[in-house]
Amino acid sequence: MLAREVKMTYLAPNLTNAPSSGLGTLTPNLAGSPLANSNLTNPTITDEWGIPPAKPEPKTVAVCDTQPVTAEGIRTLLADGRDLKFLQTADSLAKAAELLRTSPPSILLLDKAFGMQVILEWLADLRLGAEIDPCTTTSIVIWGVSVTEAEALRFLQAGARGILRKTAEVPMVLACLRTVAAGRSWMEDCVFRDSGRGDRYPRSELTSREQQVLELVEQGFKNKDIAQDLGIRPGTVKIHLKHIFEKTGVRGRYGLALNGLRDRGVVALPARS
Repeated sequence: MLAREVKMTYLAPNLTNAPSSGLGTLTPNLAGSPLANSNLTNPTITDEWGIPPAKPEPKTVAVCDTQPVTAEGIRTLLADGRDLKFLQTADSLAKAAELLRTSPPSILLLDKAFGMQVILEWLADLRLGAEIDPCTTTSIVIWGVSVTEAEALRFLQAGARGILRKTAEVPMVLACLRTVAAGRSWMEDCVFRDSGRGDRYPRSELTSREQQVLELVEQGFKNKDIAQDLGIRPGTVKIHLKHIFEKTGVRGRYGLALNGLRDRGVVALPARS
């Protein structure tokens, strides 16, 4: 099959010099030109067979929520959108799983109110034995009234693509949906509010051993596992962590892990004002 080459045809009109108020003005003379009845500002783009390129399909959004009125709010928000289209709602995790199997949406907004452990087990069951990981075909966004940094990290490690508060402003909601639709991860900046931002010192301030400890913390290793992996004592791991917290300005191992995801660009964060 021959490759289809996209071409843009644009014929320049003849220009004549016509006086206006004593000043020369260039005006197009279209008499006898193929553009006599065309729109000069909107030339038609077609392929070599004269067929215009297809418009990209909007990304579909489904909502699984314990409160139907919340889902209706998302439906209204996306009613006039060109790049995002509301698909349907589900009021249980079982129905959401069936939706992902039969008509997977581009994005699934999943209510954290179903319970953290229940959602984690649901994600694990969903991915277990699947020929194609559902989390690669559908970007799952966990949203709730509040999300701690520990919860956010566990959701991301379980396969979620985004973390969002239900109290987020409309531009923030749309930014999240568009980010995960593009295949990237998203997390609201407020998740880091209590853990520090890690802006005070660059990572180059850490020693090589502290770098090793930090990388293992970001992977979810516990102190005992880190000690075994590096061949050091658990007490030594605690000392390294103390120094890392002091140098990075981050409090808590979950904060370290989340900042690591952010620094590597795994998680997209909105710009701070």
